Amino acid sequence: MDGILNIYKEKDFTSHDVVAKLRGILRMKKIGHTGTLDPQATGVLPVCLGRATKACDMMTEKSKVYEAVLLLGTTTDTEDMTGTILENLPVTVMEEQIFDAMKHFTGTYEQIPPMYSAIKVNGRKLYELAREGKTIERKPRTVTIHELTVISMELPRVRLRVTCSKGTYIRSLCRDIGEYLGCGGCMEELIRTRVGHFLIENALTLSQIEALVQLDRIDEAVEPVDRIFISYPEISIPESCIKLIQNGNPVSETQLNLANEIKIPGQWIRIYCEGQFVAIYQYDAEKKRIKPVKMFLS
Repeated sequence: MDGILNIYKEKDFTSHDVVAKLRGILRMKKIGHTGTLDPQATGVLPVCLGRATKACDMMTEKSKVYEAVLLLGTTTDTEDMTGTILENLPVTVMEEQIFDAMKHFTGTYEQIPPMYSAIKVNGRKLYELAREGKTIERKPRTVTIHELTVISMELPRVRLRVTCSKGTYIRSLCRDIGEYLGCGGCMEELIRTRVGHFLIENALTLSQIEALVQLDRIDEAVEPVDRIFISYPEISIPESCIKLIQNGNPVSETQLNLANEIKIPGQWIRIYCEGQFVAIYQYDAEKKRIKPVKMFLS
């Protein structure tokens, strides 16, 4: 089976738990997820099957949308409610100040990742050090908050919608907003509602996947791998170039009839041979050719 399942990750499952359970349900080993969700978080977790696992690292580049509950006045060592409370402060901020904070954090900013994270420093994951009671200096990482809006507000709680780049920690965003407002804050709840074009309303729980398998209807839930690249232009390769493509070679634009929308430096392109999706290539403007980014042949 090759393709992508839009899984609804339930609370108390790790992303690795989801993959392990799917291996048993689907009776296949070649399965990978496309970006972790904390155990207490819920929502969209695209899972790649078979040759689609080659796209796992490419899926992490997709923008993501979350709904989060920011609890103002409370700080914890994990930056969410699973950790030890470090401080409780009164919340006296006005609604106007909160809306100002939303504007302040919209765009690009330098975010310090949490100690309780899987980021490695000198070969060790930060959460391993944190569990030993150690706190080390973390380098800030540039993240982009494309959209940050207030869904509802009942202080000290603020429900947010966040559209962000890869590598963004919503826990740390809640921490930073709390610090900016002067009262501290942490994340109380997190739901991921979208990854790329995968939406929460179309996501399936593990029990629903298991039911489809029992009914022999699992194919209905599996999206073909090229769907995640649908925003990129496509090329159907002429027979004269098929061998070159199948061997992962670059192909000169003189051998292809390239449209102007493809002749953009760095443009990714979906490549099809005899109707089958086989690769993602990239346009090399300097050498006037297309070159492979990732092959999806079996």
